[in-house]
Amino acid sequence: MQLLKADERAITEAARTVSQGGLVIYPTDTVYGVGCDPFNEDSIKRVIEAKKRKSIPLPVLGSSIGDLQRIAWFNDRADILAFKFWPGPLTLILKRKAGLPQAVTCGLSTVGVRVPKCDVAIRLIQLCGGLLIGTSANISGTGPCNTALEAADQIGEKVDVILDGGETTLKKESTIVKFKDDGIQLVRLGAISENEISSALE
Repeated sequence: MQLLKADERAITEAARTVSQGGLVIYPTDTVYGVGCDPFNEDSIKRVIEAKKRKSIPLPVLGSSIGDLQRIAWFNDRADILAFKFWPGPLTLILKRKAGLPQAVTCGLSTVGVRVPKCDVAIRLIQLCGGLLIGTSANISGTGPCNTALEAADQIGEKVDVILDGGETTLKKESTIVKFKDDGIQLVRLGAISENEISSALE
């Protein structure tokens, strides 16, 4: 495992690691995440094992809305929230498109997606082709990590590269929204409030 200061050279090295099937811990605007190529099923299994879960749907981060449209179907309400809150701490659960491995979604017909507001994360995702697994870099059931060292203590031995980008800015997980025919469901309350979501959709 390499612990690298998150400069351009280190980010490039991390992206190369992802392309070779490796796992990377990296900063986002919310908490530190652990990522891999979302189309590499062996890497996805390694992420799930690192978090000590038998199975867990994994969110995918994109460097732009256009990148995420490659794997998810956006409806009108999703477009409104995406344009209002992205880049930022909002995860949208949307219908998945064909081609995304079942291992990412645990066989569900939906996938969680977002664009983070973090230069290091965005640059890494860009160098990884626009899409990257973005689940929290911690053992399931424990609190999220706001520094690279916290993440290293939790799952560092299970990954190949850790990018140290300093403390995360929000220190809180993203809000997760799921769409229903008659409205929305707040799956997890995070950095964006329910009132902010409702106001944006009015």
